[in-house]
Amino acid sequence: MPFPQYSFEIEVVEADQSICHRLGEKFRYPDEMGQLCPWLLDSIGGMLHVLEWGGTLPWTYAGTPYQKRIDPEGITTEFVRCPDPTAAGIVVKITRTRLPEER
Repeated sequence: MPFPQYSFEIEVVEADQSICHRLGEKFRYPDEMGQLCPWLLDSIGGMLHVLEWGGTLPWTYAGTPYQKRIDPEGITTEFVRCPDPTAAGIVVKITRTRLPEER
């Protein structure tokens, strides 16, 4: 059985005072990663690798405004905050979508 294939989208869901990214911007992984701030890219790198290989992460975002979704056969989401300690406030949502198997 072949390993599942996925498509990935990174969407800016918070960007209070950012000069790097705007609310609603979307990027495809891996094609458009060069358009992300290097600090943000570094923050999401490990998570992308886990998701790319079919994994999920154990936290649930309890007590936050973020809603995690896990569906190994469909769509899985994760959220990442940029490490910038200023008021930039960048948060991205990573959406992993399983692609149909080629026959």
